[in-house]
Amino acid sequence: MEINSNSMKLLSLFFLILLVAPAKAQFDQSLADSVGADEYGMRTYVMAFLKRGPNRDRSKEESARLQRAHLDNIGRLAEEGKLVMAGPFFASPEDDLRGIYIFDVDSIEEAQALTETDPAIQAGSLVMELKKWYGSAALKLMLPLSKMVTKKDI
Repeated sequence: MEINSNSMKLLSLFFLILLVAPAKAQFDQSLADSVGADEYGMRTYVMAFLKRGPNRDRSKEESARLQRAHLDNIGRLAEEGKLVMAGPFFASPEDDLRGIYIFDVDSIEEAQALTETDPAIQAGSLVMELKKWYGSAALKLMLPLSKMVTKKDI
């Protein structure tokens, strides 16, 4: 059997990929413990669905101030380790669902208390629906990583 140049290149590439392909990551008990992972690498969180609230009639300036205060509160909660993820949905202005929070807390009640610190909740611009959620324990590692890829703060 004759192997042509292209076949040889493909075969070489295949073996190169096999050599440099990463092996399956090894389980790290200390890392799992540090993020509170169960045997499946998961843990419970509380997810908050941010929805349009009843009090949304504000001037552009008032809305901008409220949004800034809302974002500052998100930053504070993240720095305190209570919030592992947050973000808006790309939705039309008419959509009621505006965004999510994922809280690193043990109870709905604790998440409720944290949501009550949000100026947008206090003003009635947003309301929250809270649900227990089971997700990857590695989410707790996102904040340090997100800082490494963020050029400019919101």
